Amino acid sequence: MPAPAEAPFTAGVVLAAGASRRLGEPKQLLPYRGATLLDAVLDTARACRFDQLVVALGGAAGAVRARVDLSGADVVVAGDPGAGCSSSIAAALGALDPRCALLVLLLGDQPGVTPATVAALLAGRGDAPLAACRYDDGRGHPLAFARPAFGALAALHGDKGVWRLLDERAGEVAAVRVPGPVPADVDTWDEYRALVAEAPPRGLGLGVAACEARR
Repeated sequence: MPAPAEAPFTAGVVLAAGASRRLGEPKQLLPYRGATLLDAVLDTARACRFDQLVVALGGAAGAVRARVDLSGADVVVAGDPGAGCSSSIAAALGALDPRCALLVLLLGDQPGVTPATVAALLAGRGDAPLAACRYDDGRGHPLAFARPAFGALAALHGDKGVWRLLDERAGEVAAVRVPGPVPADVDTWDEYRALVAEAPPRGLGLGVAACEARR
């Protein structure tokens, strides 16, 4: 029997440089499940046991460093966080370990993504160079990109650049079925209040075993 293929060196990249213009304060630091919104996302990322974890911060980097547990993560600061996710992705790419063959993008304001979601994405992408979750109501994060796509990621511009890339290279994208709606992110106070109302206690629902199964 042939030996199982070795999993590629995989980096988790958490994009947490948002300027929170509509909220008026850093959404990364909003209270959530006994900690902060970003802490919840980092709990998920650590449970996935990525080979490397990179967190991209923005204008609120000092406050985030002071209040969020960033242990185990390589922290970068986007050069122009006002330019949207593309600036954060470029900063994160510069911090990747040279061995990295695959990266998974997660949003720092989307705590509804679980390790089981990430595991499904990694298991369902096959050898596709790009992969996205296909929820019941549309496409969403997390997203996966193999090394051949890193150059295109680095060249992105604007807040929607990653989605334009997926559209332009649609024939190379694996759409991985994930049950349920696209997990909510937070841009407004109404969205934050709705998220808090539905939040489970911290530490529940992580599905750690689902991500560890790939190791």
